[in-house]
Amino acid sequence: MSADAKLPTHIDHFVRHFPTNDLPQSTLEQAALLLLDTLGIAIAATPMDAGMMARETALRMYSAQAGADSAWMMFDGRRASLAGASFATATQIDNLDGHDGYNPTKGHIGVAVVPALVSFAQHLRGLTGRDALAALVVGYEIAGRAGIVLHATSSDYHTSGAWNALGVTAMGARLRGASSVHLREALGIAEYHGPRSQMMREIANPTMLHDGSGMGAMIGVSALIMAEIGFTGAPAITVEAEDVAPHWADLGIFWQVNHQYIKPYPICRWAHAAIDAAREICIAHNITADQVAQIDIHSFHNAVQLFPSMPTTTSQAQYSLPFAVATVIAYGHIGVEHISETGLSDGVVAGLVACTKVTEAPKHEARYPVGRWADVTLTLKDGRVLHSGDVHARGGPERPFDASDITAKFMAFAVPVIGKARASAILDACLVLPASGVRFEGLLKHLKAPPET
Repeated sequence: MSADAKLPTHIDHFVRHFPTNDLPQSTLEQAALLLLDTLGIAIAATPMDAGMMARETALRMYSAQAGADSAWMMFDGRRASLAGASFATATQIDNLDGHDGYNPTKGHIGVAVVPALVSFAQHLRGLTGRDALAALVVGYEIAGRAGIVLHATSSDYHTSGAWNALGVTAMGARLRGASSVHLREALGIAEYHGPRSQMMREIANPTMLHDGSGMGAMIGVSALIMAEIGFTGAPAITVEAEDVAPHWADLGIFWQVNHQYIKPYPICRWAHAAIDAAREICIAHNITADQVAQIDIHSFHNAVQLFPSMPTTTSQAQYSLPFAVATVIAYGHIGVEHISETGLSDGVVAGLVACTKVTEAPKHEARYPVGRWADVTLTLKDGRVLHSGDVHARGGPERPFDASDITAKFMAFAVPVIGKARASAILDACLVLPASGVRFEGLLKHLKAPPET
């Protein structure tokens, strides 16, 4: 690749110049729902330990001298650098695993691009809701393809931060009017420094590192600022290499935004098919936890690698397949209260975890990652054996939620932390963004203050 090479023209045009009005209205509306959903998880994660630690880290380590380089942190109000504020909220969201994702990338985009959007937008007076959503779409579309390329060209299974950093950079470049040269250099910097951390290490030993998206957000923002002041970066090979061109050919034609999944539970997506399978058995047969003698779960390989025992930390709880299935059998749903504090010592759930067996099924592995399938069998104490059949996780294009499902989820996560009035104001401000003449500041003003105590 020659030193004077340029970013492929169609990618450069899409990021910097694709007209907002040429975006499908349905895509803008879906982007508004994805934004709302991500904000709901950010709110719910605000009082959790990982979020508080991330915000303190940003204050202590990632501040900025100039006001133009700083931003307040969402649902906190204190200021850090643009990169620091984005890092803090992305880390916060990443540690409550209820945010959106995209099957082909085996990871998450909104967790990084939404915090960066809020940071950048604080310096963009007059930004319309439609232009903000268009920038968000650019972030999703660039990050999604970068993730697919990285999985196709690297043997390691990298966390989302390794590639959603490029989406953050592209979104910021559009919002800040970056030149073609600066965009190319910034993508190269973001790819080079993106945290190529190994996802399966975190699965084997769940911690607050989660999916690396806090660092992805920070690197994505930093890369753009570095390029703006003249720092150069190696070409982003996941974007510019000749052999990856087919992955970028449908940019601006096929809208990945419309194919993200929404999680009904704050649990690793790999567990969701089994959760739904168990839930549907319980609903169909009116089963309660005290009736269950044995739980047999069959799923794909990575799902089977999830934490196998009763968790002792919130991080373990979000990455535990037996715990998640046991919780939905016991309570019919899974909320923040189940993956933290007293939920980690729930005797009913622990009893169900103890009688759970998890097995890899070749038929489900063959469908991964495009599909996330499982089947569950419940053996009851009265001798009945109930089978779910093959079940796909809810919330994605295979079994989509409608807008009312997404708004109901937002309220369920947001209201306990910020109250019904403020949650309703955020919901209303999000849903109106795709309309003409709406300013993004109508939403932004509700995102700064910390929750009332």
